[in-house]
Amino acid sequence: MTEPLSFGALRALLTDVFGQLPDQRTGANTQYTVCDAALGAFGVFFMQCPSFLAYQRDMQRRKGCNNAQSLFGVAQIPSDPQIRNLLDPIAPMHLQEPFWAILERLMEDKTVAAGFAFEGGWLCSLDGTQYFSSTTIHCPHCTLTQRGETSYYAHTVLLPVLAKPGKKEVLVLEPEFIIPQDGADKQDCERNAAHRWVLRNAVRFAGRRVTILADHLHCNQPFCERLLEHRLDFILTCKPDSHPTLYEEVALLDKLGAVTQCEERVWTGQGHQHWTYRFVAHVPLREPPQALYVNWCELTITSEATREELYHNAFVTNHELTERTVRSTIAAGRARWKVENEGHNVLKNHGYHLEHNYGHGQQYLSTVVVLLVLLAFLCHTVLQLCDRPDQRLRAELATRRTFFDDLRALTRYLFFESWDHLVTFMIAGLDMTPD
Repeated sequence: MTEPLSFGALRALLTDVFGQLPDQRTGANTQYTVCDAALGAFGVFFMQCPSFLAYQRDMQRRKGCNNAQSLFGVAQIPSDPQIRNLLDPIAPMHLQEPFWAILERLMEDKTVAAGFAFEGGWLCSLDGTQYFSSTTIHCPHCTLTQRGETSYYAHTVLLPVLAKPGKKEVLVLEPEFIIPQDGADKQDCERNAAHRWVLRNAVRFAGRRVTILADHLHCNQPFCERLLEHRLDFILTCKPDSHPTLYEEVALLDKLGAVTQCEERVWTGQGHQHWTYRFVAHVPLREPPQALYVNWCELTITSEATREELYHNAFVTNHELTERTVRSTIAAGRARWKVENEGHNVLKNHGYHLEHNYGHGQQYLSTVVVLLVLLAFLCHTVLQLCDRPDQRLRAELATRRTFFDDLRALTRYLFFESWDHLVTFMIAGLDMTPD
């Protein structure tokens, strides 16, 4: 049986990757390694403490030891400017592999793998989010928007996550950055980033049934054909304004009685709702000829008490639709929102501060910082899924804020020989019974 992923295993994996990062320095001043810079920055994001390294430098002066070394393996702690200078030249491609290596190890745990399985496959939700904007600070990889005489610089990333209806955790995958592309006349965009991500990573899903979830921006024939070409399925939000041909066909088929409708009454704990499903097969995504034919479905939810419409959305998919499968297909389509709720929202508003400018740099610093933040987020999720002491502590402390507040306070004043030592100390301090 495969051992569950632990903090030590995650640290070893990341240390191996960080130890292979390129060092662009040519002078003799190499006191601090690129690996130490990456591990130190990762430690800041993992602890959700911007001052973590400053506290550990102070502890080193006072006690001759520090938690950056014992917990994260930082041999010598660089200053913040030194970290920025060391990480700025590192291209994002050098930090792609840890996402997939962690996912592969994680899925060796059959319980975890079953927890993300949906209808025999995976659901992968894609969505873009902006994490930096300024009218003054910029780098060659910024997206430039001109409004009147003012220039606006921004960084945006396409964030993919594995999700499942009803499951609160999501697993963040390697992202795709929306940056100016060599040889391109136009600005890069989320649609192009999605194509690049599929082209680069579809091979990693070989042998698995993976369904891509995305909003109406990606509901177009070129993207659907790209997914099918790489043996990926899709469930995409579909709106009438952007797909008039499809909706005209649906309306015509509805008049002919060819659109199937089924209903159910759902108790929410506070009242009953009416859920109305409608679906039809083989409708054109765009005007013929050479149109791709897809299956269409929609869900409308109304309150039984007030008759108010509470929810309405429609999707196109290549999954077969029947009265038995339409419910699970729409449930999967609605799980697209998890990339925003459990992804973007957590990363921006719950301790990771994705939109904070930790340092922009002149080359890749902004993207490297995002990759390290995402790796910290992924490692936290892995520990919640696999690590029993972490699960017990999170449950006992109730809120993530309390958990990280305690981590920050303890590691500022006390030295711990290892992560296990820290966790054991916390469990003992809370008078928790042995597991």
